[in-house]
Amino acid sequence: MIRTRFAPSPTGFMHLGGLRTALYAYIFAKKNGGRFILRIEDTDQERYVEGATKVIYDTLRGCGLDWDEGPDIGGDFGPYIQSERKSLYLPYAKQLIESGDAYYCFCTKDEVDERRKAAEERGEVFKYDKHCLSLTKEEIQAKLDAGVPYVIRHNAPTTGETTYHDLVYGDITTPNDILDDMVLIKQDGMPTYNFANVVDDHLMQISHVIRGTEYLSSTPKYNLLYKALGWDIPEYIHLPPVMRDQHHKLSKRDGDAYFSDFVSRGYLPEALINYLALLGWNPGDEREFFTLSELQDAFSVKGINNAPAIFDIGKLTWFNFEYIRRLPFDKYLEMATPWFEKALGKGRFDLKRLAELMQIRTEVFDRIPDMVRFLAEMPEFPDELYVNKKMKTNPEVALENLQLIKPVLEGISDWTETTIHDTIMPVIAEAGKKNGAVLWPMRIAISGKENTPGGAFEIAYLIGKDETMRRTDAAIARLVSKQ
Repeated sequence: MIRTRFAPSPTGFMHLGGLRTALYAYIFAKKNGGRFILRIEDTDQERYVEGATKVIYDTLRGCGLDWDEGPDIGGDFGPYIQSERKSLYLPYAKQLIESGDAYYCFCTKDEVDERRKAAEERGEVFKYDKHCLSLTKEEIQAKLDAGVPYVIRHNAPTTGETTYHDLVYGDITTPNDILDDMVLIKQDGMPTYNFANVVDDHLMQISHVIRGTEYLSSTPKYNLLYKALGWDIPEYIHLPPVMRDQHHKLSKRDGDAYFSDFVSRGYLPEALINYLALLGWNPGDEREFFTLSELQDAFSVKGINNAPAIFDIGKLTWFNFEYIRRLPFDKYLEMATPWFEKALGKGRFDLKRLAELMQIRTEVFDRIPDMVRFLAEMPEFPDELYVNKKMKTNPEVALENLQLIKPVLEGISDWTETTIHDTIMPVIAEAGKKNGAVLWPMRIAISGKENTPGGAFEIAYLIGKDETMRRTDAAIARLVSKQ
């Protein structure tokens, strides 16, 4: 059976690159009738962030990526949190010591740092010099008996090459003399990430390891461990990085790294997942919109590119706009209401009508307040807004036409869109005016904005008769003063 895993560290929020890895691991497993496993890799306790595991759960479930085995639901290969598996790793490390593929290292951090500094001063790339590999069994036992702190290091070969096959990047060969003797077991008895993921992937029968290209160079070291322990090596699918541009990764500083940042701004999880799926993968046709089940059907490893994927915020925003436009209206109203109230307060406006006008104009929910704030707070605006060549208006025309409709507006008692429309339109016709020459100045006068959700009648209805008259009077007075 195909078994994939997503193995994040609980060190903060969900990175978009990590979420894409989880997505590919999920849809690859489901496409092939396999199982998707969630494993929490918390061996680095210094970087552990309280609450981060819940963030992982909430993010994956919020995106529809439900796991078949994991910490909170169990499975046949648990526990699924590495810190709860601590006792599993040391026996395998000692097995490697017995076979000569690992050794005890008693060097202190200061000693290693001093050698690293010396290597840097010589212009060399530092790797551990196997200093403790030369210790005799008696010397090692004496240090162990004396309680000298130690780590267990991999004894990497120094000659030859290590080659493995990746389903995206093909055969990859690495000279063994550049491999470092990585630490397998730390002084606190916890395994390093590098060792734990090898042991866990084997014990959990992971068939396909799907992860980012940052692990391409580490994979030869992992494979040496698999071979030394007599285990089958899984298939590898390394994914191209998600970049902000050709030279920069996504970063929290730029506000483009974390899933939660986008959701808090009003991007829909469905839009994010759809867009992330297309970052580094091509379905082989012209389709762009996919449900999660459609992604499962369409996904193929052959469609994964090996070039970095550029994260285009404009493209994501377009996806989000399309997803918002397709929301059931009641769902849109529910999601938009907090954003309306942020700008307008509660109970002052007909939010249902406003939502009807706004749904086809909403690209991202956090842009709503700036789009509707004029309803509650009339902005200052230049008289140049009255100039519209298409509508054949200017400040002089605007003044004339506002004075025309002012008494008509004052005479309306049933303040609805329909009544406003049915009362104003005959007046425009009787005066021999063009509709735009009257309605454009009216909309500018009561909104102060060139672009608004809805036209003059909709805005007049939303702000109410009293406010419409107050703004119309103010506009006329201003235009008169400029004559």
